[in-house]
Amino acid sequence: MTIPTEPIGSIPRPAELLAAMADHAAGRIGDGDLAAAQDRAVRDTIRRLEEAGSPVVTDGEQAKPSFATYPLAGLDRLAPDGVVIPFADGHQRQLPRLTAGPLRYAVHADRYLRSALPHATVPVKQAVIAPSALSLLYPQDPIDGYSREAFLDDLTAEAEADIRGCLDAGAHVVQLDFTEARLALKLDPSGAVLEDFIALNNRVLERFSAAERARIGVHSCPGGDQDSTHSLDVDYATLLPRLMRLNAGAFYVQLASEPEPDKVLAVLAEHLPSDARVFVGVTDPIDPRVETPEQVRDRVLAAARHLPADRLGTCDDCGFAPFADDTSTSRDTAFAKIRARVEGTALAARALTG
Repeated sequence: MTIPTEPIGSIPRPAELLAAMADHAAGRIGDGDLAAAQDRAVRDTIRRLEEAGSPVVTDGEQAKPSFATYPLAGLDRLAPDGVVIPFADGHQRQLPRLTAGPLRYAVHADRYLRSALPHATVPVKQAVIAPSALSLLYPQDPIDGYSREAFLDDLTAEAEADIRGCLDAGAHVVQLDFTEARLALKLDPSGAVLEDFIALNNRVLERFSAAERARIGVHSCPGGDQDSTHSLDVDYATLLPRLMRLNAGAFYVQLASEPEPDKVLAVLAEHLPSDARVFVGVTDPIDPRVETPEQVRDRVLAAARHLPADRLGTCDDCGFAPFADDTSTSRDTAFAKIRARVEGTALAARALTG
């Protein structure tokens, strides 16, 4: 048997691209030079993923400013003082605030996919931001002439277009990054915010056929930025039963960094939809230690004691650099962890077959 294994998304940017980004921000190089540096980084990322044996690759989000804000690049209806996301080590990330409507994505993710496909010899997956994350753009006080209801209608349409464009362009799978799910329970332990997030994401997912939803997955984790998380202290067991109500064909679930993985696996086994596959995290991007293939194998075999092997896959817990300026993990470490994931998953598949 084989067990599918996929990357989550982002890979640390090479030094050349980081320098080009800084030069572009300072006005020392133009858009064309930056685009060329991004294309070289995408090409190198895909080459190294394939060399690591990855049966599915991504563009490593090399051209994205961040996993969350790529649709907003260039929009002029934003202020910088939006929702603040605090991390456990004290640093913060801040979303922009929408100042006027209507909401329209400036960039759709199929742009990144179309740039990656010519460089790949294996299937390419594409990560997109969940509409629930972008719903945080709308301020507490209503925008004059643009109600929250109108905003959510526009957001739903734009999120659908973002996913559909990738499916139509030939994505192997489209991954919805729903990293704010666990954070929602930290900010609102009653679960009301999380319920709103799930309802909004399902509002988008329900626009797709069953065959299309089979190619759409949802990723959840406690955040991963500068070797820190925003919600690892939230009990996963309170999230997972609600998360599994999303109408998706796959779930990518952070697990390698969980202190009680068997507890999480038992909840997954109880609530995983009958027509969905779960990809469990077997490498921890914010841990500098590189897992061995044998450690990965043992994590997969532990998961297989709870979950049917034919509905099991593996992934990394999170992206390695969800924000472009995150250099806390080296590029070489990321690829070493990915190789361990691929090799360890194959070891587990052989053990299960034997």
